[in-house]
Amino acid sequence: MASIDLRKDCSMSEMPQPAPNRWRVLALWLAGIALICTAGVLLTPSRPAPDTTRGAEPVELGVELDAPVAARAIPNLTGLPDASTFGTVANAPQDATTEEIPDGPLVHPTTPVPVFDQPGGAAIAVLPTTQLGSDTWVPVIAEEPGWVQVLLPSRPNGSTGWLSTQDNTLTIRSTTDRIVIDRAAFRLTLYRDHQQIGTWSVGVGTAAAPTPAGRTFVLASMTDAKQKFSPVIFPLGIHSATFSTYGGGPGTTGIHGWPSTDVFGRPSSDGCIRVPADALATFTNPIDPVPIGTPVLIR
Repeated sequence: MASIDLRKDCSMSEMPQPAPNRWRVLALWLAGIALICTAGVLLTPSRPAPDTTRGAEPVELGVELDAPVAARAIPNLTGLPDASTFGTVANAPQDATTEEIPDGPLVHPTTPVPVFDQPGGAAIAVLPTTQLGSDTWVPVIAEEPGWVQVLLPSRPNGSTGWLSTQDNTLTIRSTTDRIVIDRAAFRLTLYRDHQQIGTWSVGVGTAAAPTPAGRTFVLASMTDAKQKFSPVIFPLGIHSATFSTYGGGPGTTGIHGWPSTDVFGRPSSDGCIRVPADALATFTNPIDPVPIGTPVLIR
């Protein structure tokens, strides 16, 4: 394409010059055109470009995008399964992380509260205020505005759920205690403030009844007059994969003592973690005991 010399093509010297008595008419004509164009810009309503994104959701003006999603009203919790060690929540979201121990807050329901499958979603269970005689405390694994996702103690293992924090039915606290159980090394380690408090050789489940792996938590602290093997038992929020029931209970896996020491350092149980007496003494220290809800990672 040939280049264009703007100096030549737009030279006023080469354009026909209006007669002197026509300059005023030309100026007024140009001013009128400018006024019409300006008025058109000022008076024509601005129209946003159409949103052609597939599935785009309209956003209401004046609403913050990070405002909490409201929980659905559940007028009657009857009929929903209990999120307890005795319950099964078949459609509970599964824990997506199995190797990272939860860190931070625990929540306790001051009244039975609905458990949801997602923020603002469907109610799938009821979280009771107590579990096996202890106050219910569950660890938080994720947060959204107005919501927390927690580990549940019900079957199947790895069940989680969302609780609303918008109605003052939850008490929140934090703990730095962590328990890590290494099944291959037959070792339980307790951490506090990111420092190792103690480590013990323990007994774990046999090949026929292995200790289940995953993230869980200390569900309760209880004594049982019917047994003589441990002065205190710490049920966990996880269940045996071998036994649907055990000793009349729901097959809950726990941490407890044992009267003889030959069970430590090897597979020796039906899935529970057998610990020595000094470990139980540390867990139940009256000055600084391991709190209910303490996160546990079983590798």
